[in-house]
Amino acid sequence: MTKNNNRDSGIALVTGAGSRIGREVALGLSRLGWSVAIHYSQSHKNAQVTANDIRELGGEAEIFCADLRDEKEVKSLIPNICDKLGNVTCLINNASVFEQDNIETASLDSWLSHMQVNLQAPFFLSQAMVVQGKLAERKNIINIIDQRVLNLTPFFSSYTISKSALWTLTQTLAMSLAPEIRVNAVSPGPTLPSSRQDPEQFKQQYLATPLKKSVAPSEIVDAVLFILATPSMTGQMITIDSGQHLGWSIPETNEKSEE
Repeated sequence: MTKNNNRDSGIALVTGAGSRIGREVALGLSRLGWSVAIHYSQSHKNAQVTANDIRELGGEAEIFCADLRDEKEVKSLIPNICDKLGNVTCLINNASVFEQDNIETASLDSWLSHMQVNLQAPFFLSQAMVVQGKLAERKNIINIIDQRVLNLTPFFSSYTISKSALWTLTQTLAMSLAPEIRVNAVSPGPTLPSSRQDPEQFKQQYLATPLKKSVAPSEIVDAVLFILATPSMTGQMITIDSGQHLGWSIPETNEKSEE
């Protein structure tokens, strides 16, 4: 693993860090010396477990609750972290809503839920990093997106549109926030079963990729750490998906395995 040139640069906020990919990213950052602000919305117990695990490894972690659908709570999250830990130097926008809908079934509620958590919250959290002012340390924003933005289908419409917009946001912020803040993205493929999948359905999904394997959460962590260790990188997206974005199989085959 490439050494992280930013290992002592400060405090990382990982949204949705109580479980799944967010938890693994939080643990990975802690192992390299980062203090970690663990965000959660409802899963207080999981967030506390992640924080305790980091402390047992000798790291520093604190948990912070915020409903990412609530503008006021989003805008107060980074100031609250600054008060308790110090200025945030790395923002990992990982928390996500992932629900099935399409042009026929989508409601205003489903549309707003995806947009508020997957796009609006990352935008205003990024804005809050800027408001902190110029820091001596280099700062980073990393958005966790999805290979779907490169392999469009008519399924999961609100989710896919929100993540596609997040990829656009990644690129535009990379231009507007340079050189003080680098902005990049990681797009996972089949990493962990969704709440709608049983093990066999998940297996069918990853076997339909060119590499016929699932993505280990540690690979997503490695991609995040690579970005942090590469100071000339901005406006880029690393896709870790066993080639799923290439559309190797008929798209509907992959999507049906997630319904």
